[in-house]
Amino acid sequence: MHLSIGFSPCPNDTFIFDALVNGKIDTGGIQLTPVLEDVETLNRWALEGRLDITKLSFPAYFETAGTYELLNAGSALGKGVGPLLVSNRDQPFATPEVENVSVALPGIHTTAHLLFSFAFPRAGKKQFKVFHEIEDTVVKGDTDLGVIIHENRFTYREKGLHKVMDLGQYWEEKMQVPIPLGGIAIKKSLGGNVSKKVNGLIHASLEFAFNHYPAVADYVKENAQAMSEEVMRQHIELYVNNYSLDLGEDGRKAIAVLKQVFDATVKH
Repeated sequence: MHLSIGFSPCPNDTFIFDALVNGKIDTGGIQLTPVLEDVETLNRWALEGRLDITKLSFPAYFETAGTYELLNAGSALGKGVGPLLVSNRDQPFATPEVENVSVALPGIHTTAHLLFSFAFPRAGKKQFKVFHEIEDTVVKGDTDLGVIIHENRFTYREKGLHKVMDLGQYWEEKMQVPIPLGGIAIKKSLGGNVSKKVNGLIHASLEFAFNHYPAVADYVKENAQAMSEEVMRQHIELYVNNYSLDLGEDGRKAIAVLKQVFDATVKH
């Protein structure tokens, strides 16, 4: 069986899927064709039902739940892993000010956008960009604020940017559950047996990666571009954890809470 699988080139995803797509584990006859794209592209493709298996932000999953089923393995959830709101000025922003200045965000369907909207529901001057463009957008002053994700959490200070709010911390304090960032979903039309098998393969692939860590696989390095190995490891250690092996009851509860917020924030 040939299946397409989409995930990002970020170290947390390539760390999880390296063994699966590069023949390091037995896939039991399932052949996977990887497609690496930024998460908002994958979100849009999920809305079109383009890929058999895909990484996607949870808001995009909520919109595509009729087509896709969420797998237990491969997700990014946790504490202290949320997006950061940053600016290029070293002075605090009051909430009314945040809601009236321009903000760069990494995609309309991303969890980062939802968490920003949760914290600042009246903000209206939003600009959506690819996540790795946001730091420079704020540095240049093209927008007053930016919401950063992924490895930019570790590099924004080097570019002279300042944290305005940790949107993940705000979520955790208000909702008392971990932050659900993104998950792995499979087309329901493939059936329960295939879904179960793919979930097991992702779990096995991640176990393989954990068993060889802290070594960073060449596949991770090749896709991380100019990132240092130190930042790759920081990225992996922040976003890959026990929830990535299995969502469990806590993970499912956090996703259900996020769905309630999504319904209240996006649909109304």
